[in-house]
Amino acid sequence: MSCTNALILKELTMTRTLEKPSATSSRDDASWEAVVARDASFEGRFYYSVATTGVYCRPGCAARLPKRANVRFFDTRDEAERAGFRPCKRCKPDQPPLGELHAAKVAQACRLIEAAEEAPKLDALAEIVALSPYHFHRIFKQAVGVTPKAYAIAHRNKRVRAELPASDTVTAAIYDAGFNSNGRFYANVSEVLGMAPTDFREGGAGQEIRYAIPECSLGPVLIAASEKGVCAILFGDDLEGLRRELQDQFPRAHLIGGDKSFQELTAKVVAFVEDPAKNLDLPLDIRGTAFQHRVWDALRRIPAGSTASYAEIAEKIGAPKAVRAVARACATNLIAVAIPCHRVVRSDGGLSGYRGGVERKRALLAKEAKTKFKLAP
Repeated sequence: MSCTNALILKELTMTRTLEKPSATSSRDDASWEAVVARDASFEGRFYYSVATTGVYCRPGCAARLPKRANVRFFDTRDEAERAGFRPCKRCKPDQPPLGELHAAKVAQACRLIEAAEEAPKLDALAEIVALSPYHFHRIFKQAVGVTPKAYAIAHRNKRVRAELPASDTVTAAIYDAGFNSNGRFYANVSEVLGMAPTDFREGGAGQEIRYAIPECSLGPVLIAASEKGVCAILFGDDLEGLRRELQDQFPRAHLIGGDKSFQELTAKVVAFVEDPAKNLDLPLDIRGTAFQHRVWDALRRIPAGSTASYAEIAEKIGAPKAVRAVARACATNLIAVAIPCHRVVRSDGGLSGYRGGVERKRALLAKEAKTKFKLAP
């Protein structure tokens, strides 16, 4: 090879090397995009400094966007501080991540609510955790899935359920649980207990629940109702197992086999299972927490033949981060098909767990899909 050709080859090689971006350059470009987007998901993965202000920040800092030429990136806070930069006073990168701080404040508020004899006011809770009432209300609902007031009500209801069996009188249990009047408790007693307080103190003793276990195309289905309405629709593989499950849910209630008048109700349920186009307008005796009621109400709004993901349900009830809690509420639903938890699927469309078994969930959705196709214009 001639000397001239060798020089040309060397020059081409150097040009290509300069044109090829380095790994560091590519990483910095990605980091800069995160800064521009104020993407908090990059929290802890890098920090950036601003030469003109002398500070370093988190990726999601809300301060005015600096010029790219004035920005450097660091893997750790120590590297940024060793380079002579101080923490930004706005995003406070030298403190724990904002999500952790918020979680700690919400946990503190929950403990305060649980320990208080009367539910603390929103302003008082916000002041204790050093947040504005509006900001505190927002992050509490994001983290817990319900408002501070709803959490306090649910906890008070839980306390009264725990106090009733151990108290000498119903009145003592009501006041010990944080109700400041009998009237306020009795105004919502059916939502709190699902039965009379005296019956609840005795573990449901004396309450009558009628039930029947007819067959349908999906196997045995237990249908049970209290005086208030249907309290259980359960699928299973054997009659005895279904009876045990009902007894576990209502341990001291008096279970009675359904009579002829009860057959009309069971026929409605079975007919709906076989043909979801039929109407299932039944009185329901729904028992659960405030959060569970919100989830179950959202499930009842999903049209037959349609599905929604757990994340979508969480969004609809205003608690986008409570996806796991939504899944637990679906799993604890006792009233299948009337509260259609079978219509909730994973974000990728896949079928997850179902109290009556995944195959029954698949079959129910298939029946509804056929019905939707028949009704389509």
